[in-house]
Parts: sequence; structure tokens; C-alpha cells
Amino acid sequence: MSRDYGQYCGLARALDVVGDRWSLLIVRELLIGPARYGELRDGLSGIATNLLTGRLRDLETAGVVERRLSDDANAITYALTPWGAQLREPINSLIRWSMPLMVRGPEGDEFRPDGLLVALPALFAGRVPTDQSVAVGITVDGVTVQLRATDSGVVVERHDGRKLDGVLAAEAQLVFGLAVGVLSLDDVVALVDIDGDESALRSFFDAPQSPANFSR
Repeated sequence: MSRDYGQYCGLARALDVVGDRWSLLIVRELLIGPARYGELRDGLSGIATNLLTGRLRDLETAGVVERRLSDDANAITYALTPWGAQLREPINSLIRWSMPLMVRGPEGDEFRPDGLLVALPALFAGRVPTDQSVAVGITVDGVTVQLRATDSGVVVERHDGRKLDGVLAAEAQLVFGLAVGVLSLDDVVALVDIDGDESALRSFFDAPQSPANFSR
């Protein structure tokens, strides 16, 4: 039985490639960076090993994923091809669309702080902080990611050890609510921990945001 939709439609053709269960979550992991098989398995708790192998094979055959030698040439890593990396834009749109669901909290679902490296770039897209000389940290479940202000917008990355102007520690749903602008720091000040310069954090969360970032 054919696995495709048999329709000459851009959406149908895209779903033929990445519409299977787990496929876009594999892409999500690889948007963070190239990963070994074991790292992908750890990041996708609940996926069967044979299913992960099959999805990687299908994505590679489709030209979305490619295999590379690791930097030390001792292992195979998986990475997005240039065409596969173009999925960042539709994934960013889906993340923004999902925010009315996300601000409700995990509701028993697993949350991995590394997911902030995919979610926050989507939520801060199009924003330019009011103070472009600052870098701040966002800490969730003991893991800190850093936000850097640049002329072109907000860069979200793993903390590289630099001194941060301010650090916000909060639950994930509060971070998402702040990032999309449905919450302000004033709303949650009693529920979060702020270390350092609060105004540095405000320069990110108070920056003008795209009207597409949150609506329902």
C-alpha cells in the first residue's frame, strides 16, 4: 500500500516526506545541531530504536538528512542537508501557532530544556532588543541558555561561559508566556528568580514583537 497521499499539492508532497510520526521531531533535534544516533535516541524518549532507524533512513533517502563523520572521525553523526534546514521556517511557524497550548504547562508531558534552543528562536524572531549590548540567560530545570542581542535580532544558544547581564530562572510555561508577550515580568515577579540586571532581561522581553507571535 502506498504511503503517499497521491495528490499533486505542495502540502501533500511535504507530508509525504516529513508527515510520519516522529519525523519532524527528528528534524527538531537536528535543528539544534548534528547528533549521533544515541543522542537522537536520548532526545526522543519513547521512540523505538527500529522506528528511529527507519525514520532516519527515510529522511536520508528523501534528501532531508545526511550522514557525516564526527569531528574526531570516530563516529557517524546525522545532520540536516541545506534543503532539510529550510524546515526551520515552517517549524518556527508551528511553534508560534502552538503557544496557546504550551502556556498551559506540561500537563504531565516530558519537557527537555534543550528544546528552548528551538522554541526561543521562533518566539523571538523579528524582535530587536532595546539594548543591543547585553546578553542574558534563561534557566529552566537547571539548564541555562543564553540570549544575545545583535543588530539583526536575538541569537539563542547554549551558554558559552560568558558573563551574563541578567539571568531569569523560571518554569517553562512562564518563559514561553514571557517570550510571546502574554505575560510581563511584572506579572510573574513573585514566581521567578532574577539574578543580575533586571533591565537587561526587560530589553528582550519588552522588545516589540511580531503580531504573528501569538494570537488566538
